Amino acid sequence: MKKIAIIGAGSWGTALAIALTRSRSRHRLALWAYEPEVCEALCRSRTNELFLPGFTVPAEVEVSNDFAAVLDGADFVLGVMPSAHARTTYQQMLPHLRPDMIFVSATKGLELGSLLRMTEVITQVVGPKFLPQVAALSGPSFAREVARGDPTAVTIAASDAALCAAIQQEFSGPTFRLYTNDDVVGVELGGAVKNVIAIAAGICEGIGLGWNTTAALITRGLAEMTRLAVALGGRASTLAGLSGLGDLVLTCTGALSRNRTLGVELGRGRRLEEILAATRMVAEGVGTTAATRALARRCGVEMPITEQVHAVLYEGRSPHEAIRELMERRLTHE
Repeated sequence: MKKIAIIGAGSWGTALAIALTRSRSRHRLALWAYEPEVCEALCRSRTNELFLPGFTVPAEVEVSNDFAAVLDGADFVLGVMPSAHARTTYQQMLPHLRPDMIFVSATKGLELGSLLRMTEVITQVVGPKFLPQVAALSGPSFAREVARGDPTAVTIAASDAALCAAIQQEFSGPTFRLYTNDDVVGVELGGAVKNVIAIAAGICEGIGLGWNTTAALITRGLAEMTRLAVALGGRASTLAGLSGLGDLVLTCTGALSRNRTLGVELGRGRRLEEILAATRMVAEGVGTTAATRALARRCGVEMPITEQVHAVLYEGRSPHEAIRELMERRLTHE
């Protein structure tokens, strides 16, 4: 029986722990929680009231905030921490990691500063010790619906087809289906950049715009996501799949989307600092907007929606002005 160590007990990490108890393969499951109160509550009541209230984590899932205990004997290391903390977390895990472990990143974001994707962060941190086996998990997957057992399809991406197939077999279950892909760049960028477009979609709703605007935004957002992915070596077809279009539609239209919700509040006139201070939940799109804009400029890729979201988040531009700027851009072909 193989062991999966899940690193991060936010809503997504907790949901994955629940979902993996239903997979076709039997596992030992261990969940690492950063927050002492989350760890204590999960051990006591098997619930994560802070990040995923209303769901019970099965007793078979071991819970700890000790890396040594969680990683001991692990075959798979499933990273579900916020992107801003990924590097530090993997560095702290380093003494407990082994060359035969398989790393699966389920974090949807880019690292500020380095502009690296999460699998690149893992490789950079672990690489001096040994060359890690790394894959990326992404796709349209609200945590609450995964935990509830709603049928969900996601993508697992790695350059090694055998590695992809092994993860697919171990993680798939009756309500959680994995499709394999060898385009790691496209899968990770789709999962990260869709959060930026979702903030824009929320802004449109917040200022009272309708579905015409949202439909145009999703379509043009997909176009600029695809341009960036292709410029960095990804495939356009990947962005038309689950980890691109699928996740984009979900995050731009679903009420459970943190990034869309943040955008709605911005559109209603609330300040970013006020919105962020009111929640413990992480909206990955805030940091990813800055990283995506920097990455696009480095590659010479035009991303007008991302530019306007960045202006609203970081430069004090009003949402109405951002929409006007987008509509008055130079006319061009589709």
